[in-house]
Amino acid sequence: MRNKAFETVKKYNMLQKGDRVVVGLSGGADSCALLYFLVSLRSELSLTVYACHINHGLRGEDADSDEKYCRRLCQSLGIELFVLHADIKKLSSEQGIGTEQCGRNVRYSFFTARAEELHAKIATAHTASDNAETVLFNLTRGSGIRGICGIPPVRNNIIRPLIECTRDEIEEYCKKNNLGYVTDKTNFERDYNRNKLRLDVMPVLREINPSVEQTISAFCERMRETELFISECAEKLLIKARTENGYKAEALNNTPPPVFAAAVKILLKKYDIIPDSRHIELIRDIVYNGGAVEIKQDIMAVVSQGLLRVYKKSTEDSSEIIYKGQDSVIINNIIIKPRLLNISDFNKCKENKNLIFHYFLDYDTIPLTPVFRNRREGDFFRPVGKNITKRLRKYMNELRLPREIRNFLPLLTDGSEILWGLRIGVSDRCKITAKTKRVLLIETESVNEDGNK
Repeated sequence: MRNKAFETVKKYNMLQKGDRVVVGLSGGADSCALLYFLVSLRSELSLTVYACHINHGLRGEDADSDEKYCRRLCQSLGIELFVLHADIKKLSSEQGIGTEQCGRNVRYSFFTARAEELHAKIATAHTASDNAETVLFNLTRGSGIRGICGIPPVRNNIIRPLIECTRDEIEEYCKKNNLGYVTDKTNFERDYNRNKLRLDVMPVLREINPSVEQTISAFCERMRETELFISECAEKLLIKARTENGYKAEALNNTPPPVFAAAVKILLKKYDIIPDSRHIELIRDIVYNGGAVEIKQDIMAVVSQGLLRVYKKSTEDSSEIIYKGQDSVIINNIIIKPRLLNISDFNKCKENKNLIFHYFLDYDTIPLTPVFRNRREGDFFRPVGKNITKRLRKYMNELRLPREIRNFLPLLTDGSEILWGLRIGVSDRCKITAKTKRVLLIETESVNEDGNK
């Protein structure tokens, strides 16, 4: 097992010399083997190894006995152990989730907190057997390609050195090294679906193929490569389809289903949504036929004017902010940063290619107390160089601005006249001319809900 685990570490570049590692230690064979394995690498890789144990408060004296064993093991190996006591039953009831999910949340939260404090990586004892069970479990639930990729060997700062080792190999490693471990009796209870797979399904599959865990691990590796390729295709698709106001529905229409699904996942990731097949079909439908659909609570997907947009519904901010030379103002979570420039500084700013989202106004054409606010009925705008006055509503239509954002774009106003507006531009009244002596630079720093500045 040790050689196989070490090859996995090198294959996925899990560890570098001088790393600090926090091991999730339950006291079972897998986690004890992982701890012992990493301890064996301390000299070779100059590792600093720690351990974390969670007493979930679910198994009474058995849980207390597991904790005592973990303490003894860590003491014998010279490892600092961090222990958390949690009432998982109470927490799961309060949060309205199952005890298994609640326990997982608590474990990773505890691991993450210790790892951040120690500037360390997190090592968990997932095995090839765990991976095979996970793939089968996900298949029974109708998972897509991500589910059948299995447990990733590396995810952010989490590493899994035993992910290519079977449970039998690990138990043999423990036996060979006289390494004791505890056994969780609940692992043999068929109340949990995962246990049914472990106890009833996997033995049958091993009769068909004794190397079924390794076979599934190899399959998962191929699927991860496939998913990466599809994700790269989706990224390129979104870049190609991207416009200032959304994504061209026409460019998405004839996309192969796997690439379309990956593109939807990318769009929804910023809202912490992992879409299921229903979400993907709903969005595909509006891409073809137009319309809108609520993805989750206040997250909307809409196709209008030939563009797909995903955004979070907001409550309109009706406040008025009088600009008196302050550093910045905030309208609907958009930070507006006005800055007064002289002509020489203005010329330098014009040449600065890093200033992408910026606007220049003739400062001396602005009234003493202009107001930052949202649009209102009766607002009008004078486009630069056109010598005409237009209702703001009509001008927004001409610009094809998404309807769902029009009420939330910040404006600089003098009564009903718009002097400047985000995505609208600068009024002809405030344009820069040869007579301009002072310039007001307006930069927008924050992003709105569809990701544009």
